[in-house]
Amino acid sequence: MRTFTNHERRARLARRHFLAPETMTTDLVEIAGGLVGLHASDPATVFLSARARMPEMKVADMEAALYESRTLLKVLGMRRTMFVVPVELAPLLDAGCASPLVPGEVRRLEQMLVEGGITDQPGPWLRRVMADTEQALARRGPALATQLSQDVPELALQIAFGEGKRWAGKVGVSTRILFLLATTGRIVRARPRGSWLSSQYHWVRTEDWLPQPLPHITEQEARAELARRWLQNFGPASINDLKWWSGWTLTQTRSAVAAAGAVEVELEDGPGLALAGDLDPEPPPTPAAWLLPSLDSTVMGWKERSWYLGDHHRTLFDSNGNAGPTVWWDSRVVGGWAQRPAGEVVYRLLEPVPAEAESAITREVENLQWWLNGSRVIPRFRTPLEKELGA
Repeated sequence: MRTFTNHERRARLARRHFLAPETMTTDLVEIAGGLVGLHASDPATVFLSARARMPEMKVADMEAALYESRTLLKVLGMRRTMFVVPVELAPLLDAGCASPLVPGEVRRLEQMLVEGGITDQPGPWLRRVMADTEQALARRGPALATQLSQDVPELALQIAFGEGKRWAGKVGVSTRILFLLATTGRIVRARPRGSWLSSQYHWVRTEDWLPQPLPHITEQEARAELARRWLQNFGPASINDLKWWSGWTLTQTRSAVAAAGAVEVELEDGPGLALAGDLDPEPPPTPAAWLLPSLDSTVMGWKERSWYLGDHHRTLFDSNGNAGPTVWWDSRVVGGWAQRPAGEVVYRLLEPVPAEAESAITREVENLQWWLNGSRVIPRFRTPLEKELGA
């Protein structure tokens, strides 16, 4: 049985995630595809993740790929999370991750509508409001939720939940309806309102945004191909890593792994999986410094992270498992970074590094600050070190 050391796994991480100097690229579609999606819950992450792998990238380059050529698409994917992927991958995320959520989301929303006193016939009400919302988008083109609420008054309603509970609150009908329409693949996010840091998006019908319909693929086929792509770029890894990354059940994960043609291998921490034709050693990468943003797809690529994260989890992750901004040297996490209110990029090392590493990290900090050009990035999920450094 092939045995992979942590050193070999880190070499693969560096080279296959376009972070080693010799594997960086100028192709945003290649980056998003190779990472099986750029994490997009936080709008800034998409841009900063791409910039880490394509230092000459400008904000306008990513915006052009997302909103002009539309070679990249923002969709719901693994773990109920937003990702930016090449258009060709969108059907995989839809069939393998998003569409299976629809029945449960419909039941949940219908229950909320009844308990919130909106209607006692949630099924017909929901179908009508969703259809009216699509018709409004057909007339308007890309539109904000507030604009759609002018055409479909029901979208402006608020649903109360958790009455009498500590976590009681309200959620807008527009939030739930638009999420459900996006989960079914009928609408997608277009340009944001404001800058590249904005999280308020225009919505548009998928058929109006893309030149041709996305191909249909079965749930099983989608999971098998997602598993294959993940193993190609994140493997070798454990089955629990893939289960966590994908959000699938263990049964679904095992089925996908078998269909992808994986074989058993041995990792330093226990049994793992790799593609049958991908067992050769990876050339060692050139040591380099990287500054990766919060929620970067590399940092969030595995459930078990000690082989590249060390014992820095509590400092660099929040209590829900969301990664903050990280500093890397020689394919390992060695610290964290943040921006102060005036925009200054600062960092802290969490372990000793060679003098050449500190020099390289300092250069990366200077380059990132120049690239940000006065923009202030505050992560959506703040971690202990980021909050302390950014104070």
